[in-house]
Amino acid sequence: MRAEPAREGVGPLIAAIVAIVAALALAAVIGWLLTYRAGDVRATDPKTSGDVDTSDLGLSPSGPTVVHFSASWCSPCTQVRRVVNQVCDDLGEVAHVEIDMDANPSAARRLSVLSLPTTFIFDADGRQRYRTAGVPKADDLRSALAPLLA
Repeated sequence: MRAEPAREGVGPLIAAIVAIVAALALAAVIGWLLTYRAGDVRATDPKTSGDVDTSDLGLSPSGPTVVHFSASWCSPCTQVRRVVNQVCDDLGEVAHVEIDMDANPSAARRLSVLSLPTTFIFDADGRQRYRTAGVPKADDLRSALAPLLA
């Protein structure tokens, strides 16, 4: 009779590997879900956003204003600046305001900025119309701004 090799520890090792793989898969799914809508320009209800004091944001009284919050340590904020400048230059009648979150944290709190970069579009009356977290696409910004220019 031959003796079988000892298989002690193989079961717990496989269980540990399966648990690690499952945890990594779950983390990947959660990460994908969190970033899935990043950069999407979403409409906001201008009636509910009218309660926020925007007097110190430098909004244009004659047309829409794109306001984006940034910080010196935020690398995607550079991309947002480039996209917003391009869109504002193309459309001409749109103002652009960049607010450093570190220098003006009270404005970020009033507008519930939880992550950087965050971009807002305000109409000529100072009402928030659109909001996005992440780097918006230039075409999405143009589409959101077009009805505000009419």
